[in-house]
Amino acid sequence: MAGALPNPPREPVRTCVACREEAGKGALVRVARRPDGTAVVDRSGNAPGRGAYLHTDAACIETARKRKALERSLKAAVGPEVWAELVKTNTQVER
Repeated sequence: MAGALPNPPREPVRTCVACREEAGKGALVRVARRPDGTAVVDRSGNAPGRGAYLHTDAACIETARKRKALERSLKAAVGPEVWAELVKTNTQVER
């Protein structure tokens, strides 16, 4: 078809490990497991290693913590510094 407009790029869809709702990749925060087995918050969204996505609202963060959803998804322990950074991300988003 000559003159047809190209399709606009689509944002990848990811699923929150806490509430299991799908959202665009930009609406979620990624937590990655590094090759050494430690978990870190991946702000860039493209760090190497297994990743899990989570909404930045307090309810999803608390649900993920209670259900150990990040630990199960990453197959690694998630330290208190990661949870603190997620809570910090939540407060920055609310402002």
